[in-house]
Amino acid sequence: MTKRVLLVEDDASIALVITAALEAEGFAIDRCDSVAGRDRFLAQNDYRLLLTDVMLTDGDGIESLGPVRDAHPSMPIIILSAQNTLDTAVRASETGAFEYFPKPFDLEELVRTVTQAIGKAEAAEIDVPQDVTQGLPLVGRSAAMQAVYRMITRVLRNDLTVLILGESGTGKELVAEAIHQLGNRRAGPFVAVNTAAIPAELIESELFGHERGAFTGAVVRSIGKFEQASGGTLFLDEIGDMPMQAQTRLLRALQSGRIRRVGGRDEITLDCRIVAATNRDLLPMIANGTFREDLYYRLAVVPIELPPLRERADDIEALSRHFLASAAAEGLPRRQLTQAGADLLAQQPWRGNVRELRNFIYRLALLAREEVIDAASIEPLLVHTESGAQSRLTPEATELAGPSDMANAVGHWLSTNAPAQGEVYDAALAAFERPLFISILAQTGGNQLRAAQILGINRNTLRKRLSVLGIAPEDYTPRY
Repeated sequence: MTKRVLLVEDDASIALVITAALEAEGFAIDRCDSVAGRDRFLAQNDYRLLLTDVMLTDGDGIESLGPVRDAHPSMPIIILSAQNTLDTAVRASETGAFEYFPKPFDLEELVRTVTQAIGKAEAAEIDVPQDVTQGLPLVGRSAAMQAVYRMITRVLRNDLTVLILGESGTGKELVAEAIHQLGNRRAGPFVAVNTAAIPAELIESELFGHERGAFTGAVVRSIGKFEQASGGTLFLDEIGDMPMQAQTRLLRALQSGRIRRVGGRDEITLDCRIVAATNRDLLPMIANGTFREDLYYRLAVVPIELPPLRERADDIEALSRHFLASAAAEGLPRRQLTQAGADLLAQQPWRGNVRELRNFIYRLALLAREEVIDAASIEPLLVHTESGAQSRLTPEATELAGPSDMANAVGHWLSTNAPAQGEVYDAALAAFERPLFISILAQTGGNQLRAAQILGINRNTLRKRLSVLGIAPEDYTPRY
């Protein structure tokens, strides 16, 4: 039987290359460049596979696939797209597509996938609402991030344990949240726990809970993180720093699917997905006996490796503009970034990855003199060391917020806000206080104690003012 494939692609050069490659493998190819043409071909012929682009001459190749899927439920679909976002990858998966290829793609891999898809002749279905990806703060269209998006979509249909690997600041918790929000357990809770932040003697109680009287101070029963995450997802961050004794208990829980509270007798059946993350290389730790090998293989059923920012420099401009918009939404001055400024930011190493970039952009939004930020505005805030460029606040940066600049800012505020007589003082303090607190919280990662120390005020005073101003410190806790 002829292996007939319908190729829907509006880029003539790409269509020609794909056609030649598939015909060399014995496929018969029909080509068109529109939704209407696709529907005509499908009505007239039987195809073993549909290979379609997203942006076609007369519409969206994904949005119009519903009737195609209904009429040809057993025909595999492979989707191509230059719109390389997580939203596009998830939308492609929602159609039940066999595979999604962001452009540019490996032609040999595409041919192999077409062969595999026709061999299996079945499509998958992912029941994910079309608007569920809105608001997910995963930014970037680089090839490195495309690989991450594809891995995310592959774990949405199942409850396989995922291990997210990546340097500090690369966005491991954001990926965990995306897996939860886009997956089958999105209606349940997402419970995150930083295992490195819990004292070794308390970690078992935190994870598994404890009964009243289990130890000194246990005056009431406590429900652990595993039970809190019932029906949802438990995110175990910094798993590489978990004490060996806790590793043993975690392994037992994963193997048996049951836990027992500290001091308890009854076993509790688990009902949560496990997503773990670490910024450490676990294989050397396994070799030196500080991390259990059997636990590693239990956690790394599906490993997802996040690239450091230096390996996705193409995303720095989009991330910078995204953070400038976020800063403005949180009360900092609204800024715009020139192409020269974006190019300069893309040249920096950002050893702290996306977290460092975010904090730098927030400082830039606060300290820059002009509304439009160019390279000249950025350079004073960058300091060069022997080991390379490192973004941090410099003495020159302090001058940007000097008396003259502050006077100009006050004058501009008075001319644009015009508070009523008798209310200028209170209004001015409120206008200054909010961006000041936001900036300090951004610099300290939401740490109120450190923020209070920098400001030189009592921590309780800071808490009260944050409450009055409606500022949530947890919004500034590093998520990347």
